[in-house]
Amino acid sequence: MGKYANLGQFLREQKRSAVPMTFAEVEKVTGHPLPHSARYPAWWSNNPSNNVMTKIWLEAGFKTEQVDISSKKVVFRKVESEETAREAAVSGNEGYYPFYGSMKGLIRIEPGVDITKPADPEWGTASE
Repeated sequence: MGKYANLGQFLREQKRSAVPMTFAEVEKVTGHPLPHSARYPAWWSNNPSNNVMTKIWLEAGFKTEQVDISSKKVVFRKVESEETAREAAVSGNEGYYPFYGSMKGLIRIEPGVDITKPADPEWGTASE
């Protein structure tokens, strides 16, 4: 049983789709203090190769969101399959807008196109 396994068990037992917690509550559940690196938003990312604790909440079926470092709060949200999200959108549950995901797959960006590059590089430099 790993250092943070209690968090995974705690999250699996939750019936709610969103579980807001303070960092202190996370420490209480795990029985261990959070590492110094937990003071940075990147530590709370949902990248499975990020850290050991990330794997725990992902394996429990949750992702982190609304990470507030200054207030030391995080929300663990239950991950839904695309089909479940679509059903929730149709029924109006879970706060999804009815057209959630309706445009998925309709836009293709060609390889090598920089979508962050301004369309008009001279914009903002022209004098009136």
